[in-house]
Amino acid sequence: MRELLGTRGWSTEPSDLAAHGRDWLDRHGQPPLGLARPASVDEIAAVVRLCARHNVAITPHGGNTGLNGGSVLSAGRTGIILSLARMNRILSIDAVDLTATVEAGVVLGALHQALADQNLAFPLHLGAEGSARIGGLIGTNAGGSHAMRHGMMQDLVLGMEVVLPSGEVWEGARALIKDNAGYQLRKLFCGAEGTLGIVTKAVLRLSPLPVAHATALLALPDLQAALRVGALLRNRTGDLLTAMEFFGEPGVIMALKHVQSLARPLETPGPVYVLAELATSMPDISADDILERTLSEALEDGTVLDGAIAASRTQRTTFWRLREEIPEGQRLEGAQLKHDVSVPVARLAAFVAEASAAAETVLPGVRVNPFGHLGDGNVHFNLSPPQGCRHFASADARLSEAIYEIVVRHNGSIAAEHGLGQAKVALADRFRPPTERALMRTIKASLDPQNIMNPGKVV
Repeated sequence: MRELLGTRGWSTEPSDLAAHGRDWLDRHGQPPLGLARPASVDEIAAVVRLCARHNVAITPHGGNTGLNGGSVLSAGRTGIILSLARMNRILSIDAVDLTATVEAGVVLGALHQALADQNLAFPLHLGAEGSARIGGLIGTNAGGSHAMRHGMMQDLVLGMEVVLPSGEVWEGARALIKDNAGYQLRKLFCGAEGTLGIVTKAVLRLSPLPVAHATALLALPDLQAALRVGALLRNRTGDLLTAMEFFGEPGVIMALKHVQSLARPLETPGPVYVLAELATSMPDISADDILERTLSEALEDGTVLDGAIAASRTQRTTFWRLREEIPEGQRLEGAQLKHDVSVPVARLAAFVAEASAAAETVLPGVRVNPFGHLGDGNVHFNLSPPQGCRHFASADARLSEAIYEIVVRHNGSIAAEHGLGQAKVALADRFRPPTERALMRTIKASLDPQNIMNPGKVV
């Protein structure tokens, strides 16, 4: 490794190994044998061939913002961490094709900034965009707050370059919207979490930079009312509707308690809140007027308890920050159980009600903090211990079991946008159809017969 990568590209320093040995939640991982930091696709291919020759496992590592232990070693496994941090170049931006070609180590926030300077946008937004890297976003098939309009990561990747477990390089970085020359191989690597190969380069689909936003924060009596408002917005605003987030009063209370400079933006607290945003790149359209006219009906019939449309960019940022700081507020509150799940949008209110009741039955007094993406049915069904308790009284497994069973009963998914990693492999084997899981194992064994690519994840 030293011969291949030099002292900058290979480290066995204890501090480096410790920094890359644990996941963001500090629940998974162990120190690797070494940390590889290649600077080119040729170096990655050479590293993979060397590891294959010696049967050493490789775990690709992006920004390490995942929540299921996908970017660290599985328990009991030995191997190396391969960081993409040095492969962080934006190779090209094409305003005609509306594409950006980037290396896998590019940070999402840096891409946003570079595109804004050219009046373009990459329509994927999430709370970790200051550290999440493109390769990790592809590996987990990230969604974020704008997936309802623009789709998941797999819908935003036109082509990619991948180093396969054999060390061969698949050159599939084509900037084509239509390419039906066989299997859609690029989608095979979206969501594979590095178990089938290492994505090194991607061609991303762009959009014109919006010139106007209209953002509303609404207080509502319950999630059923939120679904009605969501349907109203979909029907009346069409393609302008770019995001619809929901959260509850428990999350607001924790965020206000622990996160500095947050303030309650509405006079009337609501059991449920909806953050809705319209965006347009057409300068002659007044998104504010459209949003105000659309919401007036819900205000008049009492569906909305209170609400405000952001009057400035600062107020828009304030609304979004309240939503984005809810996970941090709950983390600072203490112990928590996270459940990244999804159900059909029409079943969202019923799911939250049933799952909340089930959690209360397992552990009376447990604090339920559901929030997420109203437009696509993704719920972060998070729990905190009862008030005054520091833990879940050994009920963690039973709480999660009850929630996942209700997810499946509502024809939902146990992994909406954070992937399986190593935390949910057994759950997937239990709750997904056996034929589906067998197909995944067949693909894995076919591409990676030595099982050196991120073993212990996904399958």
